[in-house]
Amino acid sequence: MKKSLIAIALATTFLGACGSSDINKTQPTQQAATQAKAELGSFGVDLSARDLNVKPGDDFFMYASGHWYDNFEMPADKTRYGAFTGLAERSETQVKAIIDDITSRTDLNEEEQLIADFYHAYMDTDTINKLGVKPIQPILDDINGVKSVADLTKIFGQAWLTNTDSPIRGGMWFNRLDPNKYEMSLGAGGLGLPDRSYYLEDSERFVNIRSAYVAHIAKMLAFANVSDPQQRAQGILALETKIAQGQWPREKRRDRDLTLNQIKRTELASAYPGFDWDLFFTQTGYQVPQVNISQPEPVKAMIKLINNEPINVWQDYLTFHTLSNNAGLLSENIYNTSFDFFGKTLSGQAEPRPRWKRAVEEMSGTQSLGFAIGKVYVARYFPESSKKQMAQLVENLRTALGERIDGLDWMGAETKVNARAKLAAFTPKIGYPDVWQTFDGLSLSKDNLVGNIQNLRRFFHADSVAKELKKTDRNRWGMTPQYVNAYYNSSFNEIVFPAAILQPPFFDPNADPAVNYGGIGAVIGHEMGHGFDDQGSKSDANGIQRNWWTDADRSAFEAKTDMLAAQYSQYEPIADNFVNGRNSLGENIGDVGGIAMAYHAYKLSLKGKEAPIIDGLTGDQRFFLAWAQVWKEKRTEQSMLNQLRGGTHAPGRYRALAPRNHDAWYKAFDVKPGDKMYLPEDQRVRIW
Repeated sequence: MKKSLIAIALATTFLGACGSSDINKTQPTQQAATQAKAELGSFGVDLSARDLNVKPGDDFFMYASGHWYDNFEMPADKTRYGAFTGLAERSETQVKAIIDDITSRTDLNEEEQLIADFYHAYMDTDTINKLGVKPIQPILDDINGVKSVADLTKIFGQAWLTNTDSPIRGGMWFNRLDPNKYEMSLGAGGLGLPDRSYYLEDSERFVNIRSAYVAHIAKMLAFANVSDPQQRAQGILALETKIAQGQWPREKRRDRDLTLNQIKRTELASAYPGFDWDLFFTQTGYQVPQVNISQPEPVKAMIKLINNEPINVWQDYLTFHTLSNNAGLLSENIYNTSFDFFGKTLSGQAEPRPRWKRAVEEMSGTQSLGFAIGKVYVARYFPESSKKQMAQLVENLRTALGERIDGLDWMGAETKVNARAKLAAFTPKIGYPDVWQTFDGLSLSKDNLVGNIQNLRRFFHADSVAKELKKTDRNRWGMTPQYVNAYYNSSFNEIVFPAAILQPPFFDPNADPAVNYGGIGAVIGHEMGHGFDDQGSKSDANGIQRNWWTDADRSAFEAKTDMLAAQYSQYEPIADNFVNGRNSLGENIGDVGGIAMAYHAYKLSLKGKEAPIIDGLTGDQRFFLAWAQVWKEKRTEQSMLNQLRGGTHAPGRYRALAPRNHDAWYKAFDVKPGDKMYLPEDQRVRIW
C-alpha cells in the first residue's frame, strides 16, 4: 500500500508438522462444516504454517506463520517472499500463458500484434547483446555535447523520454484544490541509492554501501568508454551526496500541508530564480499555466547545484544514470553489472529474475501494454461473480465504518457530519476499468527494444499533454487488472482493487467468512482508512484538500496518531535500524483502522449469532489469523534495510502485529500482562 497503494501479501501452503498450544487445548471440540473447496486448508487459512510453540501474545507473526518462516528457503531470484509474492507469481504465470498464446498465433488483432512484437524484441537476446550500448548512444552523445547550464536544462527536461535522471523532476497529477483539473507537480529527485540516509549516515554499513556504489559506478562508466572512471565515480557520489543534503527526509515529504505550494508559471522565475523554466517545460510539451512545487527549499537547493557544480560532473552523472536506468534494456553484460550492485549488494538477491519474468513486468505497467494484456487477463481469470461479491463486501465495510464514526468518543458532531459525507462519497473500482485504454497510433517493432520503450513513452506522454487542460479522467486506473495490489486516490476519493488481488488468501468465495473479512475485508478497510489517515484526512468528500475538522477534533486525532507512530518506531528489525513510525504512519493507520472496520463488519454479518468452531478455532481467531497470514513474509537483510529507509510501509512481520491494538484479539488468544505483545488498554491505539 503506497500512500495510495498497498503492498499486500499472499499465503502459500507449506506442509510440516505442527506442535501443540494451550490455546487449542482449551477450545471446545465442536467442529462446523465449511465449504470443502477453500483453496487454503479446510476453511481458507494455512494452519500448517503456524508455530504452535510460540504464544500468540509473544509474537503473533511467528505464531501465525513461524513454521513456514523457519523452513522456507528464499528463491535465488527474490529478495523477499511471502503471501503477496506467491500471488504475484501466479499472476505472472497467467500473463505468460496469455503472451505464449498470442505469440503462437498469426491471426492477431492490432493490440495482440503489439504484445507479440514487444515480447519478441525483449526476448531477442542475440540482437540485444550484439548492440551493447548502441541503442542509447544518441542520448550519451547529447550528454557529451553539453557545454552550458542551458544544455543541462534541456537534458533534464527530456528525462521523461531518455529515462535518465534529474535533480528537478515531477509530472502531471491532479490539482489538489480542484480535482477536476490536472496540474504539474515538481520536486527534488536524482539519487541512485534508495534514500538520502544512505549518503548521510556514517555507520560501517552505509560506508561500505557507498564504497561499493562508487566501484559500481566506475564499472558502468566503462561501458561508455569514460576515462578515469574511478575518479569520476567519486565525483558522482560527491554530487549525489549534495543532492541528498538538499532533500527533505521522507516523513516531511509526505506532509500534504508542506507539499501544497501552487504557483503560476509566470511567477516561477522570481520565486525560483536561476533556472530556465521555459526552456525546461519546452522539452516536455506541456503548457503548464500553473505548477505545484512539492518541495520548495529542496528545489531551490537543486537549482543552486545545477548552477554551481561543474558541467563535466553533471555530464558524468547523466552518463551513469542513463546507463543505469536503461540497463535492463541493454546487453546482458551491462544488465549483469547493474544487477551485481542493485540486486546482489544492495538487495541481497542471489540471481537475476528469468528474462521472461522481466519481460512480463516491463509489459504489465500502466505506461506499457498492461491494459491490453489486462483485458485478456480479466476475460480468462476473473469471474464476474467475484466482482459482485467484492462490491457487497465494500458496502458492508462502508456500513461498519459509518457506525464506527457515529460511535467515536473523541470526535464531535460537526466533524462527524463531514466524515460521514466523505464515507458516503467513496467510489469503489473493482477488478478492471469500465473504459479500457486504447493504443491507436502506437507503433512497435519486433527487433528494437529500446525503440519500443521510447515509442511507448512518447505515446503515453502525448496522451498526457493532450489532456493537460481538459477535465480529469475519472475512468483512469493507476494499476492494471493483473497487478496484485490496491490503492486509495484522495483526489477522486476512490478505492481501487485490481482483479489479481481478489484471490486467496485475500478473497476466496469458498472460504469461511471470518477469513474473507480478515483478509480482503481488512484490505478494503485499509484503503478506506487512507481517506481518514493523517494525510488523506486533509481532503474532503470531493477530493479537495481543505481542513474539514474542528481544531479540537484534529488535536484529539493527532494525539492518537502520535501514539501509533511511537508504537511502530519501537520495532527494530535490524540492529540500530528501526521502523520509521512517522513515515509509515498512513499505512499503519490504514492497518489498525482497517482491522477494526473489518471486524465490526464481520460481527454485523453474524447477525447476533456465534460463529462456529472450525478446526478448534473460533471465528475471532480465524479472523485475526487470516490477517496475520496475509502479511507473512521473509526478507533478505538488505531488502529489509531498503524497506526501512526507502519505503512507506512497515515490514510485513510488523504489520501482522497490528491486532495488538484491538481488544478482541486479546480475548481471542488469551493475551495477558507479561506477554511480550501485551499493551495496557490505555496504550492501545483506537482511531477508526
